[in-house]
Amino acid sequence: MPGKTLLIVQHMAREGPGGHLRAALAEASLPYHVLEIWHEPLPSLETFAGLIVLGGSPNVDEEELYPYLRPLKSLIRETIASGRAYLGFCLGHQLLGHVLGCRVGPLPRKSVGFIPGELSPAGRGHPLFDGLPDRFPLFKWHGQGVLPPLSSGLHILVKSAAAPVEALGMQNNSRVVGLQFDNHAAPDDVAEWLEHDHAWVLDGTGVDPAALRQEAGKQEAAIGLWFRRFMGNFCEVTGLT
Repeated sequence: MPGKTLLIVQHMAREGPGGHLRAALAEASLPYHVLEIWHEPLPSLETFAGLIVLGGSPNVDEEELYPYLRPLKSLIRETIASGRAYLGFCLGHQLLGHVLGCRVGPLPRKSVGFIPGELSPAGRGHPLFDGLPDRFPLFKWHGQGVLPPLSSGLHILVKSAAAPVEALGMQNNSRVVGLQFDNHAAPDDVAEWLEHDHAWVLDGTGVDPAALRQEAGKQEAAIGLWFRRFMGNFCEVTGLT
């Protein structure tokens, strides 16, 4: 049987597990291994209790540009089939939707910054969102998303005005969830992403980087609190704690 260690897949040097995620895993005393997939081979799942896939620049269909996407998709399928836990953020959410038969493509406009999200009726009844308010802030950093209608057996858990599928889950498996938003990122992560993706952020969004950094500071306490509650639920539901 696998231990409690999580495998965290990182796509880009500057986009590792965010401060809120590291804090939540430390609070749960949950060990993890970060795999830099652009230059490291994917390991066997045998010794891991679950898989977390972070965000990054690739689109789900860019397998020629990013050859590691093919084995990563296979690993996601294996994770689900084996009954292990899966949590995807941003690209990790899109990859989950993709392997489960959903369409993934460009949204009408990029979604960058803090916006309100709302739990759907399915989300309000989902154990991973237990104790979270019906509406809470989402930190967004993407131009693509999972597009409705979802495949059979899936349901929307969170929605917003910017993206119709902010979170999705399997109707018969609460251990598998994708989040389009990046609430694992703390203010220091936001500042680093702004520094490295400055041109992308400014292109067509109207985002003020200084205002976004300030907003990250204002939202830190609330997002950190709710994210730790979400991760506590994730660990409990998946048997990791």
